[in-house]
Amino acid sequence: MKSLLVYLKDYKKETVLAPFFKMLEASFELFVPLVMAAMIDTGITNGDKGYILKMGGVLVLLAIVGLTCSVTAQFFSARAAVGFATKLRHALFSHIQGLSYTELDTMGTSTLITRMTSDVNQLQNGVNLTLRLLLRSPFIVFGAMIMAFTVDVKAALIFVVTIPLLSIVVFGIMIISMPLYKKVQAALDKVLGRTRENLAGARVIRAFCKEDEEIEEFTKDNEQLLQMQVFVGKISAAMNPVTYIIVNGALVVLLWTGAIRVDEGIITQGAVVALVNYMSQILVELVKLANLIIQITKALACAKRIEGVFAVENSQQMKECTVSEETADDMVCFDHVSLTYHGGGEESLTDIDFKVKKGQTIGIIGGTGSGKTSIVNLIPRFYDATKGKVLIKGKDVMSYDMAELRNMIGIVPQKAVLFHGTIRENLLWGNENATDAEIEQAIEIAQAKEFLDTKEGRLDFRVAQGGKNLSGGQKQRLTIARAIVRNPEILILDDSASALDFATDAKLRKAIREMTDDMTVFIVSQRTSSIQHADQIIVMEDGEIAGIGTHEWLLAENEVYQEIYYSQYERKEEHA
Repeated sequence: MKSLLVYLKDYKKETVLAPFFKMLEASFELFVPLVMAAMIDTGITNGDKGYILKMGGVLVLLAIVGLTCSVTAQFFSARAAVGFATKLRHALFSHIQGLSYTELDTMGTSTLITRMTSDVNQLQNGVNLTLRLLLRSPFIVFGAMIMAFTVDVKAALIFVVTIPLLSIVVFGIMIISMPLYKKVQAALDKVLGRTRENLAGARVIRAFCKEDEEIEEFTKDNEQLLQMQVFVGKISAAMNPVTYIIVNGALVVLLWTGAIRVDEGIITQGAVVALVNYMSQILVELVKLANLIIQITKALACAKRIEGVFAVENSQQMKECTVSEETADDMVCFDHVSLTYHGGGEESLTDIDFKVKKGQTIGIIGGTGSGKTSIVNLIPRFYDATKGKVLIKGKDVMSYDMAELRNMIGIVPQKAVLFHGTIRENLLWGNENATDAEIEQAIEIAQAKEFLDTKEGRLDFRVAQGGKNLSGGQKQRLTIARAIVRNPEILILDDSASALDFATDAKLRKAIREMTDDMTVFIVSQRTSSIQHADQIIVMEDGEIAGIGTHEWLLAENEVYQEIYYSQYERKEEHA
């Protein structure tokens, strides 16, 4: 929690003024029983209406001043809490954005969403209540006890016994419930993860008629969360009745003792009323303190979870590296590269070794799970090679500044992702300074002009979240246009034409070839037609290179390539 308090540093004034005004309110509140005692002992006993009205006016004044202090304290505490949560979210989001794919894959999307929303909200509430009540409640409790001693020492001894008992109950429940709240948040992560999967994969679930099974699994996880919340809720709920029993028991003893001492003429009736009021104040404040403890318990559990995210460091660090003279003329060089994903066990790529000249087009083909995407993911450094080196212009990718490296590369991933906004806004992700003319050129190259002309507003047509109001082929063409508008030195098309028909795919490849001779293009595809005109074709099998060469050479000499090719085209019979 200490490491997170740094986000309160811009709200030092608020963190001081909020408790200060709450303490003022508490001070005025402690005078109320004494005023009432004086009203009873002097005004009512002597029938002095003027004195009663005078003391009544004092009570109203104390109420107005107390209310003003309370509202002021609430304003400052709310401002500090909301500002703290805002800065924390910004910092957390920025930290998550700086993590590599390896860390994101390990932690999972659902838990990161929970920590940025639910956990931060719990912390915000915890800070708000802490600033308002952490000093006020103990001040009232011990202040009421001290004031009770000024009224009657013997009767005040009841307070000395009551307060420790209440403290044992409050802090005992806190110690028991804190680890349970951590488990509740973990169960919430699980429910959120399943909900996210179901909503994202709704079409797949319905296509395979798995609705009933998913509902059953969701119900199971939800019931588990319910049981845990009910269990910890029962423990926390025990706090209020137990504290009421102790305080009301103390009130009974106090009234009994007070009645005896009034009968003996030691104290007045007003003094007994004052003591009862002080005991009631202690009861109210301890109930508030109990709720505060519960909220702080939740907040601390959430703080540890958030600190856990901040503790995760990006495994991808820059390192010093000189340009290799041997590969300085090569645009991309894979030098005996191997890759093992975190927790993956076996290598996904093994001894990948090839060189690519500037302006070349490289096709990568292979069966499902052969490692095609893994190869191109190493170029923009989405993942780091576990063995060997990946070099661009003779320089290890690990020695590039991340922004510098990725500004050289245009990437079209397997899954076409568009964001809520206009088509223009989506394309400007590739190059925020692109002109409309450059955007139009990218649209023509990506073969998106034909369908774009039919959209109302063209570039100002609004795309739904995830591009759900566009077809698969339309989304793919727009993501290709987004990469092209960047005018990158290296263009990676990772199976990005799978939703396009053969004619559109051919036009797209022709347009990309005619763009410039300087652009190095990597085309990952399942179709041999998409890569057969490449300068080099890399054939992948089980994470290893099964062959490198031109289409003609591979078709004649490479069995893996032959198998892929003839599974898509009818084999021509050779006649002697």
